[in-house]
Amino acid sequence: MASNSFGKFFRWNSFGESHGPAMGVVIDGCPAGVKLNEDLLLKNMESRRPGKAGASGRSEKDQPEILSGIYQGKTLGTPIAVVVRNNDQRSQDYTEVSQNPRVGHADDLWNKKFENWDHRGGGRASARETLNWVIAGSFAQMFVQQTSSDVQIKCHLLEVGGKKFESFNDPSLLRFLEAAKEEGESYGALLKLEIQNPPALLGEPIFDKFKASLGHAMLLINACCGVEWGSGFDLARKRGTEVHTTMQSSVYGGVRGGITTGETLELTLAFKPTSSIQKVAKQGRHDPCVGLRAWPIVEAMSWNVLADAILAKRLNNLQN
Repeated sequence: MASNSFGKFFRWNSFGESHGPAMGVVIDGCPAGVKLNEDLLLKNMESRRPGKAGASGRSEKDQPEILSGIYQGKTLGTPIAVVVRNNDQRSQDYTEVSQNPRVGHADDLWNKKFENWDHRGGGRASARETLNWVIAGSFAQMFVQQTSSDVQIKCHLLEVGGKKFESFNDPSLLRFLEAAKEEGESYGALLKLEIQNPPALLGEPIFDKFKASLGHAMLLINACCGVEWGSGFDLARKRGTEVHTTMQSSVYGGVRGGITTGETLELTLAFKPTSSIQKVAKQGRHDPCVGLRAWPIVEAMSWNVLADAILAKRLNNLQN
């Protein structure tokens, strides 16, 4: 199993299992001299952390421990290793999984593909593994905002279970999710991603188009089942004279020819209902809507893609 690394220039390797002793990430490629913003790191970790209202009942503090790559408050340009200890595992809840694969999961596929795998809490397939992505994304954010201070990334809630809600903190949404937990039900979600003031000219033709890189990163996120750029599928129903009216057009989602224009990047993301519902997985602690826990991961992966693309552009400029 070799697919545990992300990025070409801002590279990082993720390790750990859901019910193992720790999760962690090694970032190799972050330039030297990036100022450590520990408050930002802790804020991003808290946003993703389980154990809050309307989410999984697993209670983890998720305190990151930086082991290397930082000196006197700045990155050294050497590998940055960060670990987070697991403290609230309930492995007995997953005893049946090793023999009876859960509907909607890939337990049977992991078992057939790797033979020896950790079924507890989903092992490497657990969404808990994404805390490593948030750690890497936090360092990517520090780097990107140090080089392009105007860049802002925001993920907004559009729908949960086909219903519209004002925000992720909408009280009516929390009541809706608590009722779902009691019923053993789960729901899907639609999120809107906006990257404001992105650097222009990011992305490399032909096989490293920016929209492909960012779309790939989004589809890596657990339960993400759809990515729509700009006006997306609606464009398929229109005439060209309705769409191509100006070079500066939001219908393209901020990308033309796979290269960023400098306009706001816009994506709509679809997340399927959580597979772990009471009727399927009677044991374990699960989110009634995984899409709501996804927004910190969506933002983190966006920072990772931006950091990688910025470093790629730097290298390209040097070569030219």
